[in-house]
Amino acid sequence: MDMNVNHNAEVEVHHLPGLEHRTLAGARDGLGHFEVWRQTIAPKAATPVHRHDCEEAIVIFSGEGVCHCGGREFHFKGNDTLLIPANAVHQIVNTGDADLEIMATLSMSPVRVETADGEHLALPWDHGVA
Repeated sequence: MDMNVNHNAEVEVHHLPGLEHRTLAGARDGLGHFEVWRQTIAPKAATPVHRHDCEEAIVIFSGEGVCHCGGREFHFKGNDTLLIPANAVHQIVNTGDADLEIMATLSMSPVRVETADGEHLALPWDHGVA
């Protein structure tokens, strides 16, 4: 892989209800070991309940919320970082009145996202993932 500059404003935007997603770096860029995602979660919206067979670090830029993980609730706000172990079933919920702005780094590329029961969760940005 050669050095490259990705212009984040030009990265394809994908939508789920209440969630905007951009894969800033990943398999399409030749990365084989990690991906970087940027997401905006609308007030009172949430990610799907999911898991993946990789670790994940989520940097909270702004907003506040709760991460449901392993049967527990972890409250967070801007300038916090969530550290999620591999295969942990989790969900990020925006509990605030403003957008929740996050960036996630996942230690897998491409990332295969699954439901809590282990079924593949087809997402609009998982091109080529089975």
